[in-house]
Amino acid sequence: MARAPPGSRLIVRSKITYRITPQSWRTTVRTSSPRLRWTAAAAATALIASLTLGLATEATAAPAAGPAGVAAAAGRSALPPLDPAAIRQALAGRPAADVSGAFVRVTGSGGHFTGTSGEVDPDGRFRIGSISKVFTATVVLQLAAEGRLDLSGTVQQYLPGLLPTDYPPIVVGQLLNHTSGLPNGGTWGRPGTAWFTEHRFDSRTPEEVVASLAGEPMSFTPGTAQQYNGMNTFVAGLLIEKVTGHSYTHEVGARIIRPLGLHDTSVPDADDFALRDPAARPFLVVTDADGSSHQVDVTEQSPWPWAEGGLISSAPDLDRFITALLGGRLLPPAQQELLFTVPDVPNHRSSHCTGPTNPGGRACMSMGLERAQLGDLVVWGKTGSRPGWTSGVFATRDLRRKLVYSLNPTGLDGAEAPYLLRVAAAAAGVPQ
Repeated sequence: MARAPPGSRLIVRSKITYRITPQSWRTTVRTSSPRLRWTAAAAATALIASLTLGLATEATAAPAAGPAGVAAAAGRSALPPLDPAAIRQALAGRPAADVSGAFVRVTGSGGHFTGTSGEVDPDGRFRIGSISKVFTATVVLQLAAEGRLDLSGTVQQYLPGLLPTDYPPIVVGQLLNHTSGLPNGGTWGRPGTAWFTEHRFDSRTPEEVVASLAGEPMSFTPGTAQQYNGMNTFVAGLLIEKVTGHSYTHEVGARIIRPLGLHDTSVPDADDFALRDPAARPFLVVTDADGSSHQVDVTEQSPWPWAEGGLISSAPDLDRFITALLGGRLLPPAQQELLFTVPDVPNHRSSHCTGPTNPGGRACMSMGLERAQLGDLVVWGKTGSRPGWTSGVFATRDLRRKLVYSLNPTGLDGAEAPYLLRVAAAAAGVPQ
């Protein structure tokens, strides 16, 4: 199979570059999944969730939303000011052993800022990992709005024979907010840099992923807890295909990508390893048996995580997507509110929904988004990772501040987490 040449839009910089426009304008983690999990990326995304709280500017009430959850009602409060000098300082010092490059993009009525470090094009494409889940959930919610799918219907009703026969009924909505109780599924490979670099073009089909549930007991009774688990989104992707009679790729393209003009966003075919016009060319450092090390370019890799984590996008596209989603352009009011409704259940053995954003150990995932909060301050969005990429997109509910970030860790051991935290805190306006 032919491999794509290095992206033509890659911008090489020997020092940090940035762009700021102080204008006002209005716009219309341990993760549980059947795929091979990268401990470093999971740790970093869990940590970033604890810092994105600094972006939040909404005072939220929590009126009852029925037994299934608590609805967040948005208010307004002062935005923390942008501090370009602090962001530039946080970005400094890369490339280094832990991170080869990074960028952050802040937009909204409080001002704009784009900063980079290393050989990075902040407008280039990157693998968005679990941010893909938001696209998947949006399509499912659209199908529910059209009456083609009932969120209270069961997976067994729509996809008979997909799940093990001894599993209890699992409601479609429980897939989206990770309260299904589905287990992780069978393991695949070894979570290490050497294994991944040797097997980065290997793949599994969605059906093979779900089939790995055979023999695995449920993690908990459906609806009684929340465990962030990519298995839910693989099932949701298959559900989209069954209900519509079209491929997942077709539905995401027709419903989100083309209507919003997301020219950098795609659902790659399983055998398409290329990343065209990349934001960076990430590499992993592999330690050899003799103690020496070498770098392996992982720009090209299998997009097999599919509806769960296989999409490609760019910072401008993710900004446009979160603006449309939170702004109500993609969903009618009833389904829109589900984006901001978090079930009132405990967090079950997941690094998501822990730390300063959720000290009580409760759920933090809605039907599509991740909530980060400190007191009454709330921000909504999603983290995502693939080997070589750790990324996120978050915004206040009123869209006065939006953040897209991505960095390129060189390992899978979480060593980049402190750097990631400094960059995110500076972009959020959190004092260092």
